[in-house]
Amino acid sequence: MSQPLVTGADRRDGRGSPVLQVTGLAKTFGGVRALQGVDLTVEAGEIHGLLGQNGSGKSTLIKVLAGFHAPDPGASLEVNGEPVSLPLSPGAFHGLGMRFVHQDLGLIPSLTVLENLLIEELSTTADWSVSWRAARTRALELFSRFGLALDPADRVGDLRPVHRALLAIVRAVSSMPEVDDAGRGGLLVLDEPTVYLPKDDTQLLFDVTRRVAESGAGVLFVSHDLDEVMELTDRVTVFRDGRVVGTAVTADTSSREIVEMIVGRELATAVHTGDPAAAADAPVQVEVQGLRGGQVERADFAVRTGEILGVTGLSGSGFEDLPYLLFGVGSAESGTVVIAGTPRDLPGLSPARAFKSGVALVPADRQRDGAVLSLSVLDNVSMQVLDRFQRGPFLNRTKLRNEARTVLSRFAVRPDDPTLTCSSLSGGNQQKVLMAKWLQTRPTLLLVHEPTQGVDVGAREEIFAVLRTAAGEGMSVLCASSDHEQLALLCDRVLVFRQGRITAELVGRSVTKEAISEHCYAAPSALEGSPS
Repeated sequence: MSQPLVTGADRRDGRGSPVLQVTGLAKTFGGVRALQGVDLTVEAGEIHGLLGQNGSGKSTLIKVLAGFHAPDPGASLEVNGEPVSLPLSPGAFHGLGMRFVHQDLGLIPSLTVLENLLIEELSTTADWSVSWRAARTRALELFSRFGLALDPADRVGDLRPVHRALLAIVRAVSSMPEVDDAGRGGLLVLDEPTVYLPKDDTQLLFDVTRRVAESGAGVLFVSHDLDEVMELTDRVTVFRDGRVVGTAVTADTSSREIVEMIVGRELATAVHTGDPAAAADAPVQVEVQGLRGGQVERADFAVRTGEILGVTGLSGSGFEDLPYLLFGVGSAESGTVVIAGTPRDLPGLSPARAFKSGVALVPADRQRDGAVLSLSVLDNVSMQVLDRFQRGPFLNRTKLRNEARTVLSRFAVRPDDPTLTCSSLSGGNQQKVLMAKWLQTRPTLLLVHEPTQGVDVGAREEIFAVLRTAAGEGMSVLCASSDHEQLALLCDRVLVFRQGRITAELVGRSVTKEAISEHCYAAPSALEGSPS
């Protein structure tokens, strides 16, 4: 396996040359400190891992480097040894020799590989004449340099996910600066590039990343997957609560030590045995058997009457797919769900059939998938129960409005005026409208995905109360979330997914933020022998 140009030992001997040096970086949003005194150095030829839980500050740092956020005064930044004035304007990173590859990759599926490769060049030059033959030759030479077998004429939408990711990386690298006299070749930021890749394909991406480092560039590799970080990186920096809590040479650090840095306490003291969950004696109301689909390899579990079951894991582990597969939005390949004694095949399940079976879904993206923001609050909150107000072909609109006001008051929607457009409400109140919309239907199984995403603290507590009330009335609630604190506060039991399968079950007093985080981030060997 090829090694980076500058090894961990080289850096410990002081022979590295920084391509990125950040000192004293802070960022405040409305009084909340998202970053506090961050220092970070990435050196030439180094693959540097960036780890931390959601909300730890990783994304804010990247957005400052990309010019999307202006940092608080007082920070300093050097790129390739040269001081850079802050804040950066959007797009300024390009001239500084920094390149970014995000999860969405920024590719246009309808265009060819070659067209996507050239799109940045075409957008920044006044000369629109292109020698396609010469461009194809340059592309093939570039692909050969990185060991890729890509056809420039292929349509990007037809490529495998790993080849789309590799194309995005190669496109970014193709315009990076030449190596300077100090051996520095710019900075490549890879933000969760492997999230949607099968494990077998990550090695192809790792090989290309190592070649980028060999060329003299520094690579900042952002990931939640500790196994990947341990395999690929030379050093790793861990963020927690907007601060850098440590930087370590990967080869000299165990995965257990890194997990402890991420979660903020020792592994051995964070996993506890305790009393069973409050709903443990209730009868099983929902049972899922042999579920496979999306990134879920296999899932078998049950939800009891009145239980709030949490499901979580790292991005790409499969837990995010679960609510949508059970509601018929995703395409299940196999499996059955038994709801109140009635079995349903999951392959071919439609949302309409799921709803008739007593299933409701509150999706993570309420603006795109949940609410119709251009319609009134009345229209949104009542669309699933209109039949209750029909008399033949007519709607009893007076009764509909009065009932809507009662519902909005019960769910603490503010303002509780059903005539307002849904877009005029805050995020938290939009979310409460969605909750009200579905809970009026009295589902047997309520599926919620990231139920408090993008809401303030007050609305968060009100949504928690709504879900607890629903469970108290006998509903089974499945909450899929990456917010481990939320799961610890809300759930009776939590299932942790890893690589498409359930790898841990936490119950009762063992449902803590720390324990959930450890089971998500730690490789199975790091938790071997620990009780769950």
